[in-house]
Amino acid sequence: MRILPLVAALVIAAPAWAQLEGISNRDAINALKGALQRGARAAVEQLGQENGFYEDARVRIPLPESLRRAEKNMRRFGMGKYADELLLSLNRAAEAAVPEAQQLFIDSVRQMSVADAKGILTGGQTAGTEYFRRTTSSQLQRKFLPIVREATARVDLAQKYNQYAKYGVRVGMISAQDADLDEYVTRKALDGLYFMVAEEEKKIRKDPVGTASSLLQRVFGELLK
Repeated sequence: MRILPLVAALVIAAPAWAQLEGISNRDAINALKGALQRGARAAVEQLGQENGFYEDARVRIPLPESLRRAEKNMRRFGMGKYADELLLSLNRAAEAAVPEAQQLFIDSVRQMSVADAKGILTGGQTAGTEYFRRTTSSQLQRKFLPIVREATARVDLAQKYNQYAKYGVRVGMISAQDADLDEYVTRKALDGLYFMVAEEEKKIRKDPVGTASSLLQRVFGELLK
């Protein structure tokens, strides 16, 4: 069966699909799934290693806004080592949590509908990443949080921060979403993960010839003509 709309109500980009007329629906969708799995795996491997977050300025997790003044004072009075240890602990927590995403990304790809696949294939440069965000963020948040909580507990930071933050929320000094340190680190870890998945997706779309799959080269190569 050639690439034609399989669902009458599905709105697709006709010019883009017309370029794929020599490739079957199944082949195109399999190519897309392969690309998404490749990008997700690369992102997880990159961030889930030591210094995956900490040494990458694009995703490094900073202290919550409410602690940044304290950080400046620590550095001013020669206590920069302690500020660095604190930052390292937050980022280590994210690095420890990220590998949990691998299986959820695989499951999300397996459960992808034809409508989802067509929308991603003819969508924007990060349409696949947005699909992952929609289908995995809630589950990843639940998986990440206990791992982050265990990591921050080792440095006895979360309890002290949360006590201070409760007061800060009441007087308007701290936003509610930053009032729990573990929640904050978990949210930042997810942001960093989806950012990196998006970067990998853009690479594959831009340079399909650089992938190992001839099918990916055919599908994405045709779309780039």
